This record gives sequence, C-alpha cells and structure tokens, in this order.
Amino acid sequence: MSTSMNMGRIVFYEDRNFQGRSYECSSDCADMSSYLSRCHSCRVQSGCFMVYDRNNYMGNQYFMRRGEYSDFQSMMGMTDIRSCRMIPMHRGSYRMRIYERDNFGGQMHEMMDDCDSIMDRYRMSDCQSCNVMDGHWLMYEQPHFRGRMMYMRPGEYRNFRDMGMSGMRFMSMRRITDMC
Repeated sequence: MSTSMNMGRIVFYEDRNFQGRSYECSSDCADMSSYLSRCHSCRVQSGCFMVYDRNNYMGNQYFMRRGEYSDFQSMMGMTDIRSCRMIPMHRGSYRMRIYERDNFGGQMHEMMDDCDSIMDRYRMSDCQSCNVMDGHWLMYEQPHFRGRMMYMRPGEYRNFRDMGMSGMRFMSMRRITDMC
C-alpha cells in the first residue's frame, strides 16, 4: 500500500540572491505572474518541487529539493520561473511501464527502480510513451540522469510530443524517493 503526504514550502524572489519581492508557496501554482513580475531565485525550505519556465507547467522543467538557488540563469540556464508543482512525498512501491513508440506501441518494459540507460538495459533507443502506476519519476533526455528532464506522476502518457516534448528522447529514468 502506498501513501502520499503533501508537505513542502518554497519561497520565490524576483531578483537574484533572494532580493526583491517574494512569494511563498506550499502547493501547485500554474501562473506566478499575479504574485511576481519575474523570478530569478528561490529557497526550498522543505519538500521537493518541479519549476517550469512557462505558465501551466509547460516548457523546461527543473527538479528542486531543499536548498538555496540564488541565480537560476547561472545554475540551470533558466531565465525565469513561471509555474511550479509540489511533488508529494511517496512511500511505497514504484512501478512504471515504458514504451518505445507513442500510444503504448513497440517494445514495453516494466521498471521498479532507477534506470541510467534504457539502451544499455533494454536495448531500447527511444521511449515515446509510458504508464506510471506507482510513485513519482523523473525522465531525462540523456543517459546517466543528464540533460533536460520531465516530471511524471501516476497516470498514462500516450504521446510525449503532445505534452510539448517534441524532439526529446528519454534515455534514463529515476524515482523521486525520500531524498526530499
């Protein structure tokens, strides 16, 4: 049996080095523009969050755990944060099926732990859809958990291109465990 507990707090700042107006958040926020005109630094006081450079959880994503992020531009290459999603703490099993093609086509492999290279482990050169049954996962465009990433929570993801991820190929996957 798995349980998820929601706990987390993040404070966003308009300017680098925690300067300017601030906005404290402890849940999902699809559009931060009504709170801040821009966002260039933050402090994650507890929990884990995904931050996005566009509204409505779109665009480039970056995983943030407890700590201080004084300058998004130099640390992540992101110029601004426009939305964020709190990642619930998950206790229990992790299970995800990855598919070579969209709409759950082609090769299928079921994963229950981290995979640093789907090519090495499964001889799979691409992953275009997945079904997350248990837990929360990060998918990376390069092997060994490098490159751009995408947050996956339980659900069916039939086509990554429809999610604004056209041109991305996911080559490694990691569970979001109690590291938050």
